[in-house]
Amino acid sequence: MTEQEPARARAAAASDGGEGHSEDVTVTSNPVENGEAAPLAEPHAVDTSLRSPAERSRTFTGILVNTALANITTSYLWFALTFWVYLETRNVIATGVVGGAYMLLIALSSISFGTFVDRYRKLAVMRFAAVFTLVMFMLSGVMFLLTPVSSLLDLMQPWFWIFTLIILIGAVVENMRNIALSTTVTILIEPDRRANANGLVGMVQGLMFLITSVLSGLSVGLLGMGWTVAVAVVLTALAFAHLLTLRVPEETRVAATDAHGGFDLRGSYAAVLAISGLFALILFSTFNNFIGGVYMALMDPYGLEMFPVELWGIFLAVGSSGFLIGGALIGKFGLGSNPLRTLLIAVVAMGFLGAVFTLREWAWLYIVGIWLYLTLVPVVEAAEQTVIQQVVPLPRQGRVFGFAMAFESAAAPVTSFLIAPVAQFWIIPYARSADGAAQLAPLLGEGTSRGIALVFLVAGIIMVIAALLAFLTPVYRRVSAEYAEAAAEAPETADAEP
Repeated sequence: MTEQEPARARAAAASDGGEGHSEDVTVTSNPVENGEAAPLAEPHAVDTSLRSPAERSRTFTGILVNTALANITTSYLWFALTFWVYLETRNVIATGVVGGAYMLLIALSSISFGTFVDRYRKLAVMRFAAVFTLVMFMLSGVMFLLTPVSSLLDLMQPWFWIFTLIILIGAVVENMRNIALSTTVTILIEPDRRANANGLVGMVQGLMFLITSVLSGLSVGLLGMGWTVAVAVVLTALAFAHLLTLRVPEETRVAATDAHGGFDLRGSYAAVLAISGLFALILFSTFNNFIGGVYMALMDPYGLEMFPVELWGIFLAVGSSGFLIGGALIGKFGLGSNPLRTLLIAVVAMGFLGAVFTLREWAWLYIVGIWLYLTLVPVVEAAEQTVIQQVVPLPRQGRVFGFAMAFESAAAPVTSFLIAPVAQFWIIPYARSADGAAQLAPLLGEGTSRGIALVFLVAGIIMVIAALLAFLTPVYRRVSAEYAEAAAEAPETADAEP
């Protein structure tokens, strides 16, 4: 990124009489104390009067489509790498380390990403992430061409880990765009339409999952890893070229921010604490992801026990279309007057579905349950984003989104790592024993996967209880009130802007 430092921004502003728009602006030097974020010198750096809402919406659509292409390409290469490594080595440790490292790096880097989103122009952040990912994917292609495949797949040599790390870093940095995308919703979309826009963001994420789950396997099987890398490079280059054609004139200057350095953990934490109840909302979403880790760990094994691998891939893609439907419904109808209430209702429904979709080992029940469950996932994600966009000032949104991503990205893998061995060594053997099968049959029926069904049932009940209890907490009332107050003030603020 080529934005100017604050001192240089002040000099640039002075040289043109203070009328020009610099890339950075002065921030206050007040320290962050007692969990309170420092006041901002210039919070109004967005001028929505430059274009009509329809024009801004078209720009947002362009950014959304561009991000969709980038996300699909990154996931396509990452999934393909995982498939290729396992098919060539048959080593689950390698794939486990690769997958775990990916989630771990996202968790560790998200706060840095959020800090940069706050410190620089949002479109500049997206372009930086795009060109960085392009360079890393090109390096992986060069390495694939120059290194013998036998050496590349030898886990005892460094070439495999270097090749994997290059793709891994490119894929992780691309996630910076997703944080920036959430802030562009605040900049480009009218407050009463942000929930709808967040629904479209969820639909894009579902499209990514749907497409990559099918294309990555086909690409590795039909084209091989070399051509797969080549395809990823071409698509990443196209996304970057398209991104250069987009403009966001509404962000007239970088909003004054109290973000410091490249990893502002203290500022991120303070930005979250500055809004009453926001930390509790993030913790609840993190808890929800902990429960979601149960499904992440065991959904594929359950499906592969029920279907041949080819059919399971198809049925999983069908179930994943629920992402698209859920996102489209939010895009059409929004989230209601209180997105937090909508979030908790959706979590209750998800817990119920997770508890009942394996009560019997019926294929139709499992597929329909997955489809309905995934239809509700965009509701939860969009509700959290909408609340943050409404109650958190734009100069701090990047760090808040990054802080939330760090917590939530780490949650599901932790649960996945914990529940998989517990299920493998204790629950599943118990359910398959004569005594266990007889005890579980009245509730869960008969079948080879009753142990997994028991885990799903318990996890779903815990999710329902947690969401119902959340309705009774003071935090729910405080955050709901904060959102309602911010929503009421938004039209007045918009009218007051020049």
